[in-house]
Amino acid sequence: MFPKDFVWGVASSAYQVEGTDAKDGRGKNIWDEFARSGRVYEHQTAEVCCDHMHRYREDFALMRMLGIKNYRFSISWSRILPEGTGKVNEKAVQMYRDMILCMKENGIRPFITLFHWEFPYELFKKGGWLNDEVVQWFGEYAKVVAENFSDLCSDFITINEPQCAIGLGHLNGVHAPGMKYSIPETFQMAHNLMKAHGQAVINLRKYAKQKIRVGYAPTCGVAYPATESADDIAAAKKVYFGFENPMDNWTWNVAWFSDPVFLGEYPKEGLEKFADYLPEITEEDMQLTHQPLDFVGQNIYNGYMIRCGADGDPEYVDRAPGTAKTGTGWPVTPEALYYGIRFLTERYRLPLYITENGMSDLDNISADGQVHDRERITFLDAYLGAVQRAINEGMPVIGYFLWTFLDNFEWAEGYKERFGLVYVDYTTQRRIAKDSAYWYREVMRMNGENLSCNQPYKQILFMEPVFTHNIWGGTKLREEYGYSIEGDDIGECWGIAAHPNGTCTIADGAYKGKKLSDLWEEHRELFGNTQGKVFPLLIKIIDAKADLSIQVHPDDTYAAEHENGSLGKMECWYILDCEPDSKLVIGHNAKTHEELEDMVHNGRWSELIREVPVKKGDFIQIDPGTVHAIKGGITILETQQNSDITYRVYDYDRLSNGKPRQLHIQQSLDVIKVPAAPLSECMIKTGEEEANKLQKLIECKYYQVFHMKVEGQAEFEQEYPFLIVSVVEGNGLLNHTSVKKGDHFILPYGYGKVEMEGNLEFVASTVSTK
Repeated sequence: MFPKDFVWGVASSAYQVEGTDAKDGRGKNIWDEFARSGRVYEHQTAEVCCDHMHRYREDFALMRMLGIKNYRFSISWSRILPEGTGKVNEKAVQMYRDMILCMKENGIRPFITLFHWEFPYELFKKGGWLNDEVVQWFGEYAKVVAENFSDLCSDFITINEPQCAIGLGHLNGVHAPGMKYSIPETFQMAHNLMKAHGQAVINLRKYAKQKIRVGYAPTCGVAYPATESADDIAAAKKVYFGFENPMDNWTWNVAWFSDPVFLGEYPKEGLEKFADYLPEITEEDMQLTHQPLDFVGQNIYNGYMIRCGADGDPEYVDRAPGTAKTGTGWPVTPEALYYGIRFLTERYRLPLYITENGMSDLDNISADGQVHDRERITFLDAYLGAVQRAINEGMPVIGYFLWTFLDNFEWAEGYKERFGLVYVDYTTQRRIAKDSAYWYREVMRMNGENLSCNQPYKQILFMEPVFTHNIWGGTKLREEYGYSIEGDDIGECWGIAAHPNGTCTIADGAYKGKKLSDLWEEHRELFGNTQGKVFPLLIKIIDAKADLSIQVHPDDTYAAEHENGSLGKMECWYILDCEPDSKLVIGHNAKTHEELEDMVHNGRWSELIREVPVKKGDFIQIDPGTVHAIKGGITILETQQNSDITYRVYDYDRLSNGKPRQLHIQQSLDVIKVPAAPLSECMIKTGEEEANKLQKLIECKYYQVFHMKVEGQAEFEQEYPFLIVSVVEGNGLLNHTSVKKGDHFILPYGYGKVEMEGNLEFVASTVSTK
């Protein structure tokens, strides 16, 4: 859950939504000229745009209906000051005051951004950001804003995305004003911009009519670690605040545009790298830039993966083939939001707003007249989950502004991109709230409770198995189950395991890369808050190419006393495959303990062991104290207590690495039950079972085990603390996700209805309810 006072909102900018009016007195800005020159997609302009300047009452009423209580918007500098300085446009002042009052009438808190790229064209002709006077120009504008709006608004942001304003507009020329200045000139512009920010902060506070809060909203892609190892995290953080980019793209970094503002100095690494290009930087400049701020704002959309290389230096990691992308082609990387928050709050030590985050989608009006943008919901759910994680770990995230409310003019891309929660038909100006708008309304109303990260039972937990090599192992686990494991002695696949000798890793989803043992400790809610120090069960597929040793397991009491507090071991076997006339060792023939000792000490193995014929599909329960062995040519799925305590009674005098394997004669004699349990108590279930029905094979003290054959379509309810599933034949779909032979996964607590389709067979298990 998010904090009770968390600020949920949406964001926009003036030029992207307002439109124009020949009678409003607005001055021209650099984007007007850029669009007039035909450099926007399909020669589009923002002359009408969303016509928000005439429809804001309708739009704010719609915001209220959609539960939006906080709105970050920008004021157009050239609308307020048509020449950039001097005479104030009173019509614009009145319009913005009326807009803010209308917001408040609808229960919406305003957050004003002073500069969102709409630089006055008259000042651009005087040199724009390259002219040192821009510091005073922007300061004058801030004064006008404070004098006219600070009685109605207490939250201000000076500059939005300075990296883009300088880099895209003046270094690369793909945004307005569309110029390509020299590298030294762009460094002078950036320096002037940050000084202008400082002067704006001074004037906002000086002329404000009430106590105000002021911040700054830069951007940048986030370097996030390939794993959660300390080395990878350190490598990612180094790159995030570093200067890896070539000089023709130098503006795309964090530290150069944020350290002076928040820390009062340029980063040393940047000063050294950029020394040949820098303007004169004085102590007075830095004092002006470094004004006290109340919060960090950061716009974050995506990131890139970094790991620590073998030589200790950071390495860039390619995105996996098929990585999800948005409508703009940007990668979907929710990890970027978590690590961006983490790295920024660690460095700058201020409360943080995510001032922009969202995605462009390929939105269309469906036949029912609605816009079903499921991809945006999926995107936002994942990214907000990353914010939730940051909050859970104590990071001071105080708000989130979704970009954006209305589909709008997306700068050089015109109307090609749709980022909005609300669809805008630009020919009729009709607004249609998308599915994501209603979803986000519920997120805000429930304060994030309905996010997937707060409902962990919605995800299937697929496992990366652990494998063992054994003297009696074979190759079936690779050849028949498709596991990528080398060797001709692969004995066991630990499909679901959280044991010190081997713990599975979550293969994908929100918990990708986590060990099952860690998930058990950190997210017990996934397992119905089942009690116990360790994950209770261990699931194996065993391929016996040769006979396993004759063995026995202790119960909990004996193991606790003699095996350092370990659990004992109860297990059961489902026969997956076997050769004709196969047999298992299940139990023994000794009538008394004295006879048992005599048979063991004198090697009377053929008299001792009880061999039982078995076939595919048989199910056998092995209680502690039961002598048992899997014979060669048999493959089983084993469900057992989470223990690896096994006592060998006899191993056919085999050698391993030239030596006999260790036997445990005394421990075996201590725990073998005499007389052995009747065979009828061990052979629990055999024969064919009804298709498309989840059938219980056994429920004992430690586990319940089920079997199901799916032929066509089937469904059942996951109503257990958790349900382990191992697919042992075939393939199909489980709630739209493909599953196949060899897959092992957990359906968490509260997962609900399970719909299956295909031709497959699985064995499932959970803890006992007895």
